[in-house]
Amino acid sequence: MKQIPNIITLLNLFFGCIAIVYILQPGLVPLYNADELTLTPDVTALGTQYVSIPQQMFMASLFIGLAAVVDFFDGFVARWMKAASPIGVQLDSLADVVSFGVAPSLIIYQFLRLSFAQHEDGLDASTLFLMPAFMVACAGAYRLARFNIDTAQTTYFKGVPIPANGLVIAAFPLIYWTNDYAIVTQILISPWFWYALIVILSWLMVSTRPMLALKFKGVTVQKFMPFIIIAAVAIISAFFIHWLAVPLSFLVYVILSLLHKQ
Repeated sequence: MKQIPNIITLLNLFFGCIAIVYILQPGLVPLYNADELTLTPDVTALGTQYVSIPQQMFMASLFIGLAAVVDFFDGFVARWMKAASPIGVQLDSLADVVSFGVAPSLIIYQFLRLSFAQHEDGLDASTLFLMPAFMVACAGAYRLARFNIDTAQTTYFKGVPIPANGLVIAAFPLIYWTNDYAIVTQILISPWFWYALIVILSWLMVSTRPMLALKFKGVTVQKFMPFIIIAAVAIISAFFIHWLAVPLSFLVYVILSLLHKQ
């Protein structure tokens, strides 16, 4: 019975592995002579090549989301069953680095491939231009290692938690295929957007700045207020901008964390 929390944690890792499979299959898909399609960028001209990310990335986003749900509840189950253990802590970090570090890095990797493929001879771009995607996984692993040896993070986090980072990246495939704004699509096929995102997210994770944490020790209305605001922003914005609500909510979380006195 004491292994149940660890099994739940391993389910997090299992979902992360499945997400990676969907991200890597089948890679970039070239479409030719697509007269009947009306996509952005325009592919209506005969003989135009359009290069897209596989639709399986939808499923990768789903499994990263499932991994986040499991990750949120495994700690509660361990405490409820009085089965918390050092091995559980280590398993949690190992699972997180795959589900919210490696898998999201591969999503960025595919988007960078898509970005370069928009240009002539873009498919022949050096892999060196794609390697920065894995800075996110490295920053996440560093943050988790630091968290495991830091006993001070009982009421707040130092740096953005890696699950939040993973979820915001996982939202971008959904944004890419469902948004109705051409400007958003153009941004998502720009390598400069992804390089900037890599730097920002990596810095937020390795930073030691105090960030809000949903801890239930000494619960007060004041402590819950930032999360109520974030939830309200997420729910309301989802009705108007759909999956764009995810990065917007993440931005609100970061701003409130920087403003909030820990």
